[in-house]
Order: sequence, then structure tokens, then C-alpha cells
Amino acid sequence: MSTINHHSQTPNLPRIFLIRHGETQWSLTGQHTGQTDISLTPHGETEARQLACLLTNISFSQVLCSPLKRARQTCMAAGLGENPLTVPELAEWDYGDYEGQRSADIHQQLPDWNVYQDGCPRGESPEQISARADKLIARLRQSEGNIALFTHGQIGSAIAARWIGLAIINAQHLSLSTASLSILSFDPHHPSVPIIALWNATALSITP
Repeated sequence: MSTINHHSQTPNLPRIFLIRHGETQWSLTGQHTGQTDISLTPHGETEARQLACLLTNISFSQVLCSPLKRARQTCMAAGLGENPLTVPELAEWDYGDYEGQRSADIHQQLPDWNVYQDGCPRGESPEQISARADKLIARLRQSEGNIALFTHGQIGSAIAARWIGLAIINAQHLSLSTASLSILSFDPHHPSVPIIALWNATALSITP
């Protein structure tokens, strides 16, 4: 199994390792899982352990984790769970009335509904998610070194979109698989330009 090249980061700038949690029962069924604090499936635990192969030999200056159980379990299984810092901004989108529902079910009533455009009744709006992502990014850009973020699918996509200056609606094009690794950094030739250096890699997709 190959490992991630961690020698190309620009000195004194952060390199963000964005990690989505492993499989849960609701990710299998396509149900929106925001604040519901469910655990990983046995397969999700295996996926999370496989992440360690991608992260080996990388020294992290910070390990930040969503407060939700599925992210914390992934952090632990990936070998970085000794002293993670819990960060509320990394929690998944609050789906409000749509918690536990599938997009297909919502579309029966609202065919054009898009969470990145419309948000969720009694949950979070795209504007609130954008502000939450921007707050986290401002913190990250004041940091240095390799930083691991253990988070979720839709807030992870939103963080990536905002990292490169895109509106939240564009996060719909940045899908994340369970137990995936993405890297947000800066162009080494143009250090003021934020980039997505790696997207949606899994232990199975990276080969020797």
C-alpha cells in the first residue's frame, strides 16, 4: 500500500487532511445524518482502520475532530485518537426536519430541493454553513504543518468549497465517500492560491 506524499507542502503554511468518517447504517441507506449520534458499522470500522495505511509516517501538528461518535470512532481507528481536539464546526450539517430522510423522499414533495441551495427547515441554511466553514478556515490558516480534520460528508464538501473561495452551492460537485481522505493546501508555486491537492481518496483507490 502506498502512502501519501507529505513532503511537498509550502513551508509555514497549513496542509489540511480532510477525512470523512467510515460507513454507518444511515450512510448505507442514504439517510441524512446530522445530529443523530450513530456508530460506525463493522465495515465502517474496517474502513477507518484502513485509513491508517494512508496516514502512516505523517506528523500532525493538530488533530481536530467532530464531536459526533462516528467521526471520533474513525479518528481512533485511524490511529490518531490519542488526543484529538473536539471542534464543533466540524459537526455535520443540521438537517432539522429532514434528519433521517433520504433525498429521494424529500424530492417527492420538493422536486428541486438541494441542501446546498435551500438548506433544511428548522435546521441550518447554506449561509449558516458557509459562515461555519469560514470560521474554521480562518483558524486553520493561522496554523502551520499537517492538520487532520475528522468530519462528515456534506460539511466536508462545504469546507473544501470555501477553502478555494467557491460559494456553498458548488459543494454539490465535491462528493465524499466514507472513510475518504482529501488534502487542502496551497499551490507551491503560488503560495497565496489555495488548492485541492487530493480529493476523495480511499485506501482501496490508492495503489502501490
